[in-house]
Amino acid sequence: MLSLHTNAASLSAQNALFRTESRTATAMTRLGTGYRVNSARDDAAGLQIATRLVAQTHGMTVARSNIQKDISILQTADGALNESTTILIRMKDLAIQAADGSATATDRDAMQAEYTALSHELSNISSTTTFGGSKLLQGDTVAERAGVIAATANAVANAANAAAAHAAAMGAYNAAAAADAAGSTQATQVALAAALATATAAAASSGVAAVAATDAQDYAAAVALVVAVNGKFSNAVWFQIGASASETMEFNLTPLLSDMHTALHAASTTYDTFGVQVKGRGTDLVLASVAATTIDQLQLALDAVASVRSSLGSAVSRLNHSDNNLANTSANTVRATGRIMDTDFAQESAEMLSNQMLMKAGSVVLRDSHSISTMLMSLLK
Repeated sequence: MLSLHTNAASLSAQNALFRTESRTATAMTRLGTGYRVNSARDDAAGLQIATRLVAQTHGMTVARSNIQKDISILQTADGALNESTTILIRMKDLAIQAADGSATATDRDAMQAEYTALSHELSNISSTTTFGGSKLLQGDTVAERAGVIAATANAVANAANAAAAHAAAMGAYNAAAAADAAGSTQATQVALAAALATATAAAASSGVAAVAATDAQDYAAAVALVVAVNGKFSNAVWFQIGASASETMEFNLTPLLSDMHTALHAASTTYDTFGVQVKGRGTDLVLASVAATTIDQLQLALDAVASVRSSLGSAVSRLNHSDNNLANTSANTVRATGRIMDTDFAQESAEMLSNQMLMKAGSVVLRDSHSISTMLMSLLK
């Protein structure tokens, strides 16, 4: 039907041109931004999925950063304990030398001086190794203080036992001397010599035990005055190794760290973890018998340090695997996000070219549709 009031052809051309213009604008926007989804109306479901993927990707990026810092903390502690191991090996060498019968008292004094210096450096490593201001090798200070108190009580008890043994040995010597004075024979002379050797050894042991007890008491008094802060690994540490709250790794070094400090205290009378330098030169190598015991204590200390290092190494290995897994997951998540959000330039370029041609054609058709009214007026002539 031909009508002057309603130009159906023009309306159809306008609608077609409007739709073509809208598609062209969408294609140009996508090409301009590089994103297929620029607003929720472009792909509501896709936007929701992509938002979750983007949040996960960002979370994994932060988690990987956490892992690198965690590895650095653990490797710092391991590096410090590696040096402690070297020191302990040297201390064991000194103990083996001091336990040999060829060593003189002067030799042992020199060995003890080096042993004590090495012990102080062990103490320094334990009390000052830090990462970001946090002490790493300091254990639970409450447990450490309890250990100091127990060790002091043990040293005092050992001194009392040594004094009692010395008194008994002197009693035996006096009795042997009296027996020899009453009637000296080869048997009484042998007994007297044996009693003298026993009394001499007991006197030396008593003297060493008394010095150790005094040093232990002085150290316990100094530790009681120190305001100490627990170390990073004095309690279990939780590492955040993923993008969700459940992706954590518990690292509990506390039992092994406590055992290590106990073993180090047993191996050296001048070992400390509170930043207090123990008074005295130490009593670990001054007697061959004590040095022999110290050898075994040092081996236990080496084993304890190795156990801590093994735990640190295992944690680092696990964190490395976690980091590799996060890298793989993150890469695939980014790819998935790109498939949803990114523009396919080949497709959108073709779409824009096609729509531009349709716009040109639609413009021509719209212009021609306006000539219909002129054609209708010609019918009235």
